[in-house]
Amino acid sequence: MGDMVKTQDSESGTAFVWPVRVYYEDTDSGGVVYYANYLKFLERARTEWLRGLGFEQTELLRDYNVIFVVRRVEIDYLRPALFNDALVVTAQVHQSGRSWIELDQHVERGGEVLVKARVKIVCVNGQAFKPVGIPPVIKQKMENQS
Repeated sequence: MGDMVKTQDSESGTAFVWPVRVYYEDTDSGGVVYYANYLKFLERARTEWLRGLGFEQTELLRDYNVIFVVRRVEIDYLRPALFNDALVVTAQVHQSGRSWIELDQHVERGGEVLVKARVKIVCVNGQAFKPVGIPPVIKQKMENQS
């Protein structure tokens, strides 16, 4: 798991999909994914989404002096994921502004949505951590993907 990147059509366009396997370390004593670990799964999918667009986070800092930081997360836990489950995590641009992107993300098992999240990330200067405009080349690729 984790070495395959694909996209899938959804109701509102094309979503990026990243596979994740649930390991023992991801679970609580009952074998259920600990709620905070879903944030890690969502983060991995966003990182791989950017990578799939051709942008490594280290290169964003080096070449554009920007990083993306999480500003807000809204999350609904609908069903539990369990130890050893094969999951997919999706990422799809919901809307964007000059310096921010809002993504809809799902964690799914066999087509069943377990977790729904809306995550707002902001493009900030790599030293001052103040919001800056998303570099045009990055914004264009993001908008072409959505």
